[in-house]
Amino acid sequence: MTLGDVGRLLRRRWLAVLLPTVAAFGLAVVFVQVVTPRYTAESKLLLESRDSALTRLQQDRGELPQPIDEQAVASQVQVVMSRDIAREAIKSLGLVGNPEFDPMVQGVGGLQQVLVMLGLAQNPLDRDPLDRVLEKYFERLLVYSAGKSRILTIEFRSKDPELAARASNTIADLYLASLAAAKVDTARYASTWLGSNIETLRSRVSEAEAKVEAFRARNGLIVGGGTSNQPLAVQQLAELSTQLTQARAAQADAGAKAKLIREMIKDGRGFEIPDVANNELIRRLVEQRIGLKAQLALEARTLLPQHPRMKELNAQLEGLEAQVRAAADRTVRALENDARIAGSRVESLQAAVDAQRTVVAKANGAEVELRALEREARAQREQLESYLGRFREAAARDAASAAPADARVVSRAIVPDLPSFPKKLPIVAFATVIAFLFAIGAVVAKALLAGDPPGRGRPPARRPEAEPPTAALFAPVPAAGAAAPAAASAAGPAEPAVAVVAVDPAPMPAPASRPEVPAAQASPGPLPAARPPFEARYDLDLLVTRLDAIETAGGGRRVLLIGTGDETDLDGLARSLGRVASLHGRALLVRLDGPRSAQPGLTDLVAGRADFTAVIQPEAGPRLNLIGRGGGEPEALIAGRDTLGLTFDALGEAYDWVIACLDDGFAAQTRPLVSAIAAWMDAVVIASNAEADDPRLVGLFETAEAAGVPEVIVAQDRAPAAVTMPAYPLRRTA
Repeated sequence: MTLGDVGRLLRRRWLAVLLPTVAAFGLAVVFVQVVTPRYTAESKLLLESRDSALTRLQQDRGELPQPIDEQAVASQVQVVMSRDIAREAIKSLGLVGNPEFDPMVQGVGGLQQVLVMLGLAQNPLDRDPLDRVLEKYFERLLVYSAGKSRILTIEFRSKDPELAARASNTIADLYLASLAAAKVDTARYASTWLGSNIETLRSRVSEAEAKVEAFRARNGLIVGGGTSNQPLAVQQLAELSTQLTQARAAQADAGAKAKLIREMIKDGRGFEIPDVANNELIRRLVEQRIGLKAQLALEARTLLPQHPRMKELNAQLEGLEAQVRAAADRTVRALENDARIAGSRVESLQAAVDAQRTVVAKANGAEVELRALEREARAQREQLESYLGRFREAAARDAASAAPADARVVSRAIVPDLPSFPKKLPIVAFATVIAFLFAIGAVVAKALLAGDPPGRGRPPARRPEAEPPTAALFAPVPAAGAAAPAAASAAGPAEPAVAVVAVDPAPMPAPASRPEVPAAQASPGPLPAARPPFEARYDLDLLVTRLDAIETAGGGRRVLLIGTGDETDLDGLARSLGRVASLHGRALLVRLDGPRSAQPGLTDLVAGRADFTAVIQPEAGPRLNLIGRGGGEPEALIAGRDTLGLTFDALGEAYDWVIACLDDGFAAQTRPLVSAIAAWMDAVVIASNAEADDPRLVGLFETAEAAGVPEVIVAQDRAPAAVTMPAYPLRRTA
């Protein structure tokens, strides 16, 4: 049926299209006028973190709030639709007792009472009133996120527009209150938990610090004063070391001075020694000596050295010098005594230092354990201080207004003016268009099922007995002779054989006067919708039906036509089958029965010398194409079996029918090519008028069957002669 046929059919059956369309229009108008309108109100929430730097925890103040992802938004949708919020909303809105939401306002129906009495249903009055309303509540509530944003939309439908707006806003407020309450509960739980653990932690800190002090006192690790904050034994060792250093320095100083003075006295320079010169006694003796020398020099002018006066003065001078030397010796001895005293002090201090070092060494082992106890006490103290800080912050946040919800209302619901259901104009238009399309589809389908396209006459039927049979299916054919069919059945089961399709050798008439196939000979399956306007020696109804019945692995149907070089018209069969197949879909003829040509064909495509766009040529109409043999040899197809298979698979995906033609199937050199091509086919049709037991036909049939093709058909363009069944066992035939 063409588009012109459809137009003529609709003009002829216009009333069958108009009446359903008008009826659908009227019913839609009545529906939108009678149905109770429902109003939808919506409020929108923005999910965001509302904690400021002042209300955030101290350790989190330097961090940015975590963004809310799609999973979090989907989770919040489920929170809004939770049963807890639903119960609070039902209480706030007073939906219990509302006839729109509470089904028990009108009482229990008669059928439901019977079911309750029989024990097949639960008494709805036994349920909690809130649970009865929940089902209707969730039917009218819709919560969703706007695309990939963090906006939550809360829609509520009701017959009352004010109730719809109030319900949407109430649900939004309850959701925000639940978020804030969750934060307050978290802070309250944290403060309670911290408060209960702080006391325990305080006692643990006290015990740890008491252990530290007891261990310090028990092991003599008392810390002395000052800024060093070291144990007393260590400080004493440091002081003794300092005193020992000072004593050693004093001893060395005194010894060096005594040695120097003795050397200077020996050289007669004792008066140059500061310690000797500063002595008061020596100073007076030196003055007297100076006076005596002056007097001795004065007397030496007038007196000789042996004069008694001179001797007296010399004797006095020597006495003074002896006193000076004695005073110098006393100073040296005093310095040596000081050196010996300093040495004794060094020895005593060294002994004290050694003893104190032993004490410190013994205390070092205890110091290690003391440091461990101090670390434990310090860790406990730090944990206690951390808990105390968090407890203060949690206690400060334990208030309804201290922790804002992580969402806010960006658009509150208003009372809707127009109902959301029904949309009068779209419903009426949609129902009218759908009814119009269904009416057209029903009229066209009825015409197609009836097989009476408008504007075309059905071909006149011919009586089967007035014409020769145009198609027949044959059983296995015997070799020769005549016998009754009963004899064949008595001989046992025969080997499998292929059906032979025989067609009328007379030219086929035009489509308008073509005789129908007798009902007794037609096989089930789709037949061509129309005949192509050409004449051929084959009537292809039965052949096409037989090929349509073959199951394929997917893609188009692939058929191999094989000629045998006799009087059969392979070219006519190929063209006829191609044109009839083009009526069923896109068809392609692959001609391997012609001579080599310069035009690229299948051999060039398999060899890789050409592509599909170069080898595919138009044949007859836009639905039938042609691929020739090409310039290569058939041996290239045999050598490239895998490439040949991929080629036919690709063609099967692009075309509904792929028909390959190969001539001279009886020739021995053609058998490998038949085997190579038949392996990728869904059916093989052998066009031959040879006898069924002809060895050449049997061999060609077995070659195709060995290739694995699902169906092998022998086509003849003449009516088969009557064959009698022999009395001896049957043998293999085609």
